[in-house]
Amino acid sequence: MTRPRHPFARLWRGYLKRHWPWILVAALLMAIEGSSVGALAYMLEPMFDVVFVDGRSDLIVVVGLAIFALFAVRGVVSVLHRIIMTRVSFDASARLQQDLLGHVLRLDNAYFSANSPGQLIERVQGDVQAIQLMWTGILTSAGRDAMGLVSLMAVALMVDPLWTLIAVVGAPLLVLPSLVVQRYIRKKSHALREIAGRRTTRLDEIFHGISPIKLNAMEAYQEGRFRAATAAMVRATVRAKAGQATVPALVDISVGAGFFAVLMYGGPQIIAGEKTIGEFMSFFTAMSLAFQPLRRLADLSGNWQTMMASLERIYALRDTVPTILEQPDAAARPPADVSIVFEDVALSYGDNPVLRGVSFEVLQGTTTALVGLSGAGKSTLFNVLTRLVDPDEGRVTIGGEDIRTRKLSELRALFSVVSQDTLLFDETLRENLTLGRDVPEARLQAALEAAHVVDFFDDLPAGLDSPAGPRGANLSGGQRQRVAIARALLRDTPILLLDEATSALDTKSERLVQQALARLSHNRTTLVIAHRLSTVQDADQIVVLDQGRVAQRGTHAELLAEGGLYAQLHGMQVRE
Repeated sequence: MTRPRHPFARLWRGYLKRHWPWILVAALLMAIEGSSVGALAYMLEPMFDVVFVDGRSDLIVVVGLAIFALFAVRGVVSVLHRIIMTRVSFDASARLQQDLLGHVLRLDNAYFSANSPGQLIERVQGDVQAIQLMWTGILTSAGRDAMGLVSLMAVALMVDPLWTLIAVVGAPLLVLPSLVVQRYIRKKSHALREIAGRRTTRLDEIFHGISPIKLNAMEAYQEGRFRAATAAMVRATVRAKAGQATVPALVDISVGAGFFAVLMYGGPQIIAGEKTIGEFMSFFTAMSLAFQPLRRLADLSGNWQTMMASLERIYALRDTVPTILEQPDAAARPPADVSIVFEDVALSYGDNPVLRGVSFEVLQGTTTALVGLSGAGKSTLFNVLTRLVDPDEGRVTIGGEDIRTRKLSELRALFSVVSQDTLLFDETLRENLTLGRDVPEARLQAALEAAHVVDFFDDLPAGLDSPAGPRGANLSGGQRQRVAIARALLRDTPILLLDEATSALDTKSERLVQQALARLSHNRTTLVIAHRLSTVQDADQIVVLDQGRVAQRGTHAELLAEGGLYAQLHGMQVRE
């Protein structure tokens, strides 16, 4: 099936079409509400000419009850269609937001490097909220106002077609200015969403870097940056709102000119008795009441352009294709063994080579340490192994099979990662450990003991049900690392990746974490990135990287005897 190109057509097919029965019911209710306005205007002619002019006092109660019934029906259907359309719009926007987040989570790391968190938050949250607010207004009022306008114009036509033509003769002159203004609105709405994204980025930087900001006395600097971003957003908002206000203003001018023309033409007819007072009241009431729905519809045209700007941004994100793709016949079966082989792996970022023909093997159940100066390519090898990035040349195999022949979910299910930057969520410790899975209590307790998490239970107000805080802020660095190790034990994968897991810990915490890591790596294929060589002296193999190449490979004793870069690094650390 061909995918529709227009953003709103895609929105309809993906999120609104499933609600079409409710939308149809709401449309009928809106039609009733809108036509009730025309019915009221229509009733004014007989009310004035028959009841008041002819003196039919016996009809006053009948007319009064009819008007009351009209307003009662209008009130009931108004509530019903608003409830229905609010439910539809919120459900559709929630589904859109969920799908958009799911798509973003599947994009490559390179995309997140090129796009700031603030911009992405604004797409997933700000743009979707803007759309939801706009289409709630559009869906709940467009049908009502359109039907109201049609019914009121019908009443005006029945009273006097020529008066009606005179009243709207200037309307075609609004078409060209309106098109220009709407193009302006969409352009400024795009700019507003971009500026809102940059402002959100400023907040993200402030809240995630609050300690360095305080320690370096950068509060005033950050306030200034945020003030500038806010001022830019105010300017962009004013420009966008000015454009939105222009279309209703053009309608006001046109309607005012129409009223003046009809009064100049029709006034003498009324004075001469060619038209009755009832006809005059019915016509001018209809035209006066038509002014508000016409103005609201004109205002909706500006809101439509704002919504389209957000929709275009959202679908530009949805159409972003990941570069890390699965092969159509990707394997879902577990590998025969988990030995790892890097074969002539090369990778460049732009013109900057990061890996240059890297080759080495990690036997199943053994530990291999990756050491070298900063920028040597250690973390990049982890990224290649887990397919966060694909190499330009060469390949990586697990169990003799190229990792690109495996499903991404199955490949990454082979790894547990413990790094220096432990990711904990603002949930309870239990939730951070189980990650939504049902874990038997006995197995959970065993992992807590093996990772030395039980050692700090007395410091927690509610044990495992204590909140970890934002990014684990309620725990120390060593405690966060031990929670991450317990989580890896519960994950129980055959391959373990350790990225400077003890680099930021004090001596006591490092000793406890090292003991937990030793239990974790037992009988697992383990790769360790290490800065302190003392932590990897017992590794089965140490691979020394230098400027993206394998400079040396062997055990700690072999590399010391060989001399070279490893011996230099070891000597520097011993002297420290």
